[in-house]
Amino acid sequence: MILAAGFGTRLLPFTKKTPKPLFTINRRPVLDIIIRSLDAAGCEAVIINTHHLHRKITSFVDGQNYAIPVHTRYEPAILGTGGGIKNAADFWDNRPFMVINSDIITNIDLREVYDFHLDHNHPVTLVLHDYEVFNHVAVSRDGLIKGFGTQSHGDRFLAFTGIQVLDPEVLDFIPEGVFSSSIDAYRKMISAGKKVNAFISEGHDWEDMGTPERYREAAVEKMASESFGIILKPEIRNPKSEICRTKLKGDGSDRKWYRLTAGTNSLIMADHGIREQDETCEADAFVNIGRHLRDRGIPVPEIYLYDTFPGLVFMEDLGDVNLQAAVKNADSSADIISHYKSVIDILVKMSVSGGRGFDRSWTYQTPCYDRSLILEKECRYFVDAFLRGYLEKDVCFEDFEDEFICLADRAIEFQVTGFMHRDMQSRNIMMKNGRFYLIDFQGGRVGPLQYDLASLLIDPYTDLPLPVQARLTDYCIEKLSSLIPVNPEEFRICYQYCCITRNLQMLGAFGFLSRVRGKTYFEEYIPSALKTLDRNLSKSDADFPNLKDFFVRRFPIKNIQD
Repeated sequence: MILAAGFGTRLLPFTKKTPKPLFTINRRPVLDIIIRSLDAAGCEAVIINTHHLHRKITSFVDGQNYAIPVHTRYEPAILGTGGGIKNAADFWDNRPFMVINSDIITNIDLREVYDFHLDHNHPVTLVLHDYEVFNHVAVSRDGLIKGFGTQSHGDRFLAFTGIQVLDPEVLDFIPEGVFSSSIDAYRKMISAGKKVNAFISEGHDWEDMGTPERYREAAVEKMASESFGIILKPEIRNPKSEICRTKLKGDGSDRKWYRLTAGTNSLIMADHGIREQDETCEADAFVNIGRHLRDRGIPVPEIYLYDTFPGLVFMEDLGDVNLQAAVKNADSSADIISHYKSVIDILVKMSVSGGRGFDRSWTYQTPCYDRSLILEKECRYFVDAFLRGYLEKDVCFEDFEDEFICLADRAIEFQVTGFMHRDMQSRNIMMKNGRFYLIDFQGGRVGPLQYDLASLLIDPYTDLPLPVQARLTDYCIEKLSSLIPVNPEEFRICYQYCCITRNLQMLGAFGFLSRVRGKTYFEEYIPSALKTLDRNLSKSDADFPNLKDFFVRRFPIKNIQD
């Protein structure tokens, strides 16, 4: 029997839509892992008691093709561990049966446990181990359980693993039709002179999923070991002692990044957080878009393993040198231009080749870069997060609405449509062994190549001189023209307006991250971004008189920099 009728309260809010037994480890529900472990151990049939989101559990079980019968039994009112066992009385025959919690991940040998029970004549075997946080079961020197809880007396205290083997006579000690705990039944048995035996397990892996932190840690440990198994061959044997984890400095998002090392080998783990919603999330987009781009020959990190429910992605380690660092350490302007030409080669290929076969359902924000996105996620974001939030100016979106609409229309009028990265800046371009790779592509969608080029060239992290930007724009047009027909004049018009939309998004992000998220190190790039915006608005005075007036006459750029 698998006990799966809990509410999952400690795992809220993640159990609102997904019952705890269907939480996944390396894309396999824990319930499935347990069922197949029982089958492998020689179990002949399984019953699962259910309550919270019971239909999802039953639907999952019914959709599998297990080699043994697997039944579910719904409890309209939760009966507890004892009551659940009693409620399945008609399922048992006269042989000992195993009961296991649905929220544990372990490699304890279940067949060995069952055989151990058969080798003694006591009605109960509880599998115990030393786990300090849960060491509440008192055990005698001869391996018999003396009591439960800190008030009990024994030679040592151990923790219950959630695995037990019971003789049918246990049912006589459990009341029928009411909530009860199996521990209370065992206390009654001990008081009646019955023996409750302990199987003490050592040297095994065991994690319970009682909290989000424990679930995440269980997923990390299991998947990290398997990821290194892919690149090391054979899989390392003791990941807990051999895998080291180092947290890396993150980006502007809420994701957490880690470098995992095992000997001289390393990989990167991205932690997007546990999934809360059914719809496409950031982790889904990261995996689907990353695999698509790699299949198209775009240099992105290889994804070894992923599970988008815990939000974990294990991938190739591209090192610590990004384009920003490469530009800073370049020996000459010729080297810088060479670096950017290499990146533009990738950008062009990504737009053209990456756009082929791209499934818009992979995107988690919007499927394409369009008028509404520009107005809401760039123009309004700029006003709310930067002008109002960061500069504390009494302005609103409607003050510039007509100009924003004009900008949005111009930015997509002559677009070269393909796959768009959306955040093609120097910190998202890694350099390893002389080659450049793209990261942070999860915001990708269908959109103008010109926007990615603008993101690359007006990037304040590198602050490229204007003549270099112009030269690289010409190079991009030339490179693109070798693949598809291009109108250079129209390309430049779209590029000019994309420079402005990107600039607005950039300043909105800097303002939000500095003031709201407390990442004040982004502030140092605001003056450069403002100079670029002022310069690009000056090229289009007729289109944006109110914006230009705000920055030049009502609030001069020089004062912002000071």
